[in-house]
Amino acid sequence: MGDESRYGLEGLTTMAETTTPISDPSIPSHVAQQAAITVRRSAKRTREVFAADYGSSSALQNFPQPSIASPTTSPADLAQRASVSARIRNEYDTVRELPAALAAKQASAQAGILARRKKAKAEEQASNPQMAKMIEDVTAKESRANGTTSTALTRINGTARPPPNANGPTPQRELPGNSLVRRDTVRQQKPTWHAPWKLFRVISGHLGWVRALAIEPGNQWFASGAGDRTIKIWDLGSGTLKLTLTGHISTVRGLAVSPRHPYLFSCAEDKMVKCWDLETNKVIRHYHGHLSGVYTMSLHPTLDVLCTGGRDGVVRVWDMRSRSNIHVLGGHKGTVTNVSTQATDPQIISSSLDSTVRMYDLAAGKTMGVLTHHKKGVRDLAIHPSEYTFASASPGQVKQWLCPKGEFMQNFEGHNSVINSLSVNDDNVLFSGGDNGSVAFWDWKTGHRFQYEDSVAQPGSLDAEAGIMSSMFDLSGLRLITGEADKTIKMWKQDENATEETHPLDWRPTLGRQKF
Repeated sequence: MGDESRYGLEGLTTMAETTTPISDPSIPSHVAQQAAITVRRSAKRTREVFAADYGSSSALQNFPQPSIASPTTSPADLAQRASVSARIRNEYDTVRELPAALAAKQASAQAGILARRKKAKAEEQASNPQMAKMIEDVTAKESRANGTTSTALTRINGTARPPPNANGPTPQRELPGNSLVRRDTVRQQKPTWHAPWKLFRVISGHLGWVRALAIEPGNQWFASGAGDRTIKIWDLGSGTLKLTLTGHISTVRGLAVSPRHPYLFSCAEDKMVKCWDLETNKVIRHYHGHLSGVYTMSLHPTLDVLCTGGRDGVVRVWDMRSRSNIHVLGGHKGTVTNVSTQATDPQIISSSLDSTVRMYDLAAGKTMGVLTHHKKGVRDLAIHPSEYTFASASPGQVKQWLCPKGEFMQNFEGHNSVINSLSVNDDNVLFSGGDNGSVAFWDWKTGHRFQYEDSVAQPGSLDAEAGIMSSMFDLSGLRLITGEADKTIKMWKQDENATEETHPLDWRPTLGRQKF
């Protein structure tokens, strides 16, 4: 048999267990290379198998044993004892034996101190008795091994001040630090399974891009505003047209339906903010003050307050009934793209093309905080209907925030396009629509993207008209409505026949990913 039989499986195992260098001339090069590959593969598999169980410090402790079992030392204690022994050997090995002259001098000094002292001081206690006992055990063990008794780490009775670390580590050394602490293995949370969403209805009727959507509080109908300067009312169940409102002279960009009054509010690029009476279908109020096009609006959920924002870079707060301008919230240096309101602080959140998100104190009329994490203009916001969180979208980025201070929580990674619209429902499903017609559905808790596809443009449309301009969930959260650049309104719903077996969760945990 040649070298191959001599260095078979047993040879590879022996080489993995020993420290034979790869450059040993007695080992053929191909066998040495194969041995190195085998060792690396084995170490990697060991890491994958045991990292979750033994990667944390708690896994090194002894598990509870029966009373009849013999006591054993845990791996953590063995490792700590070895560490203390190594440190003592490295730091104090050169001063174990005192020189004869210094030993005689200390003996005479000790006798003089004992003669002068009237009352002995109380013995000081170690800051960490367990560590002090471990040091004494290690020192005694090494002294027995060397056959000598060292006095370098023994306090001399009668001295006024003990040598440093005589009673174990000082409290200053025990302050928490993370320089040499091994971090516990980050276990990524498994996302919740959601049924995939599918398109079930396409509504045509507008002659321009559908830029605004609003749902009625009774969940019976919804309104849409488009580039054809009209507002259309649609039946939510059947998708039939019920009413068309005309009055704006430019693209309608924002809509809102009051939950307490029969009012519909609209804003457009003609600088106008209108209040429609749904009983007479006529405009009953105008809100004058914006210096340029008004792009977004929101009704406060508990107060009779209307908030609007647009190209002039300010958020205006209006009294719904008196039409007076209560606040002019400044700070943005670019177009305000979205204004969202909620009943708790921050009651007003706005996004802008200046790459920032601002949170306002409604009572004081001042900025509470500015979020500057986005690198590009923020185009939309979505506040969770039941949680105290919200999300913001910019080209290629969706970020999640925690109220009231706007603390960053996590990124939603994977939608690489200009994101125009965000929506979230009570089932923790986040929708994001892109400028290129791409739609993505996410799990709100973990940021996992469970569905990604392209919306089909209306036949005869240009490629540039495949874009999501606006979106919203109905009040039940079971239907999604999107307004698109192909002049259509599309309605989506979850696949009722989908199960976890037919549509399994495509999720793989990643090492080291942390949720902030």
